[in-house]
Amino acid sequence: MEFRYLPMTEKDKKEMLETIGVSSTKELFADIPENVRFKGELNIKPPKNEYALTKELTELSNQNISTKSHTSFLGAGVYDHYIPSIVDHVISRSEFYTAYTPYQPEISQGELQAIFEFQTMICELTGMDVANSSMYDGGTALAEAVNLSAGQTKKKKVLVSKAIHPESLAVIHSYVKGPDLEIVEINHKDGLTDLEQLESELDENTASVVVQYPNFFGQVEPLDQVKQLVDRQKKTMLIASSNPLALGYLTPPGEFGADIVVGDTQVFGIPAQYGGPHCGYFATTKKLMRKVPGRLVGQTNDEEGRRGFVLTLQAREQHIRRDKATSNICSNQALNALASSVALSSLGKQGLKRMSWMNIQKAAYMKSQLEKAGFVTAFNGSFFNELVIDLKRDVTEVNKKLLEKGIIGGYDLNRDFDELQGNMLIAITEIRTKEEIDQFIREMGDICV
Repeated sequence: MEFRYLPMTEKDKKEMLETIGVSSTKELFADIPENVRFKGELNIKPPKNEYALTKELTELSNQNISTKSHTSFLGAGVYDHYIPSIVDHVISRSEFYTAYTPYQPEISQGELQAIFEFQTMICELTGMDVANSSMYDGGTALAEAVNLSAGQTKKKKVLVSKAIHPESLAVIHSYVKGPDLEIVEINHKDGLTDLEQLESELDENTASVVVQYPNFFGQVEPLDQVKQLVDRQKKTMLIASSNPLALGYLTPPGEFGADIVVGDTQVFGIPAQYGGPHCGYFATTKKLMRKVPGRLVGQTNDEEGRRGFVLTLQAREQHIRRDKATSNICSNQALNALASSVALSSLGKQGLKRMSWMNIQKAAYMKSQLEKAGFVTAFNGSFFNELVIDLKRDVTEVNKKLLEKGIIGGYDLNRDFDELQGNMLIAITEIRTKEEIDQFIREMGDICV
């Protein structure tokens, strides 16, 4: 049989129709009006056997451009980082990749411990008291933080820096429609959140202030100054969205007094695979522990005194009393959280710090060499592994020419910021070599200068 995974025969079809009490397929669709039914044949290829279909799909996939075939300088939220080989070995174990949810702790100790370790690592990186067992991605984690701040403070106004990821900003706008919150966008000035505008917009009705650290342009926001402004208003909360790799070197938001820290752990053990899946994290203070969306894993002892792990402090309202729910998220990204935990464990504290440092140093080298070649960098503040250059020409056209040279170029900022037309956001990670950076600058020089 050519379609070995679709073994339905005419006999099978007849038995199914008899079971549901209809005599034919035509009768099955009798309730659908004739005028809306499709007439004729669908414009699709005739079916192929398994071998021919696999061959065709392989040929199509080989046309894709990826980070394996090209050198990538594209970041903007999805990054090409080193992934230790042990990550795939661990997450490929059947007890991990088949586990949906660890509701039965007596048979889910491995899964629960892995999640517990993830939570612990996130707390150490962010400087916060408690972290949940992961979320869908950084954008939804940030939007959840915004809703939590409004629910906790009973205020309706949220100040959001426009220097956060544009997609995260869009998710926030979607999320706040339910609780009817007011989002005030704070402009960026020289690549950083405009603190003067932030100060003028802050008032007694402000639930929280949202900034990204480092921000979307790679610039390191002055969280100490932001926190000083936030503290002028009673109960107003500071929410920081952070690249956790940067926290291997930068001072964590928790030490600045952030109330909630969120982000995405794609930078640890999760490949850049067409935008997903990712793994969001959500960390906060002990005071807000019972308001955290999703679930938390706790450590305990059984009747015989042995160390064990259980789900704890999970908001049951998310499952049964939906009208009282603080969030509609009641699942997690356990497999990707495990991948991040394995990657972090493999790197170790010193390895993580060195990896962060390499991102800083290689980005600094890129900036200095670009400026020597005559390019203008848009911002001059401290930055992590991304920088903005003003090409003064169509970034899309430049990227097309770079692609012909085997290079995936940077992100066209004009897609999201009208004032940054002709500006390219370039990402430089620890796996980019000096030779690759030098080649990028040479090709850019040939194209632009």
